[in-house]
Amino acid sequence: MIVRIMGEGQLTLADSHVAELNKLDDELLAEMESGDGAGFRSTLEALLDKVRELGSPLPDDSLEPSELILPTSGATLEEVRDMLGDDGLIPG
Repeated sequence: MIVRIMGEGQLTLADSHVAELNKLDDELLAEMESGDGAGFRSTLEALLDKVRELGSPLPDDSLEPSELILPTSGATLEEVRDMLGDDGLIPG
């Protein structure tokens, strides 16, 4: 799977990691729904760090279609809310 972190670039990520990322995505959704800004910020950072840890960066000159687009680490609750689908940032 090709994942884009906005403002950073693309990474390849094995499909086998989606379940692990979905746990963080579920936490992020709960924090957004409750308005927990501090929890949201912490979980968003954890999600992006996990993608960076598990993924392999694509070369900067490579532009592949991204199957998943994640916000930048500085994204606000409102910006992330606008990006959400029915399943959160990471489809089930």
